[in-house]
Amino acid sequence: MTTSTETAFSSDPYVSRLADHWEAVDRADPVIWNDRYAGPLDRKQLEHFQQDGMFSIEQLIGADEADELLATAQQLAAEATPHDESIVIEPGSGAVRSIFRVHQTSERFRALCRDSRLVDAARQILGSDVYIHQSRINFKPGFSGKEFFWHSDFETWHMEDGMPRMRALSMSLSLTPNHSFNGPLMLVPGSHRTYIRCAGETPDQHYRSSLKKQEYGVPSREALRLLIERGGGIRAATGSPGSATFFDCNTMHGSVANLSPDDRTNLFVVFNSIENKLVEPFGGKPPRPAFLAER
Repeated sequence: MTTSTETAFSSDPYVSRLADHWEAVDRADPVIWNDRYAGPLDRKQLEHFQQDGMFSIEQLIGADEADELLATAQQLAAEATPHDESIVIEPGSGAVRSIFRVHQTSERFRALCRDSRLVDAARQILGSDVYIHQSRINFKPGFSGKEFFWHSDFETWHMEDGMPRMRALSMSLSLTPNHSFNGPLMLVPGSHRTYIRCAGETPDQHYRSSLKKQEYGVPSREALRLLIERGGGIRAATGSPGSATFFDCNTMHGSVANLSPDDRTNLFVVFNSIENKLVEPFGGKPPRPAFLAER
């Protein structure tokens, strides 16, 4: 007799959170979709993305431009109100953790998110025109910035937003120095080739708690060991202001708390293919708000 869970697995290669155990399955989609669009990325960068699910650019924008963007980010944080859902406040300290949808609310960030240095690279990898699925600034103040636990963005975007396929990517742009001690982005090379079906069931309005501390849709320790062993370790995306890391939507990533005196502030922009538009969430819950997932 076929169970409802088995039926879901057979109809959706990326179903998750339907059982009390985790599973690792092979990716069912291309990494680089086609060569329809020429772009700024060279063969070596594309090979890194295909193999590792990521690559970094030492200076995507200039240091002066990064400083101007940092000043804008700090102003947005200073003007933030706790009643705005797109502003996430650190539990305990009251500091701003994240500001979402900056491509809509800030003229300076809107211009950057439309910049060909970002957009053309995304089009080249995803093989189509693109739109912004999500944008945010993540803040990690010195000594107090909290961690972001390991996760695959696509698992959440599929189950809670209704993103059908792995045809999206993220760009993390350093607005401050990112070094080994202030909680840099960490990624597991090669993890984009394996999808982790997570255990558990999504609570109602999960985003209200997950933006501060995610507990559902996160991989088990055993799954993480598997991915890290397969990929040969963990890679930290360190760099000076203006450096950037592009990574696949299914690349496992996270970051530790900032125990240094140096603030760490990064801009994240998520590009999704226009041929991969969102449908009803695959987890059976209502869609998350537009500041988390542009529809």
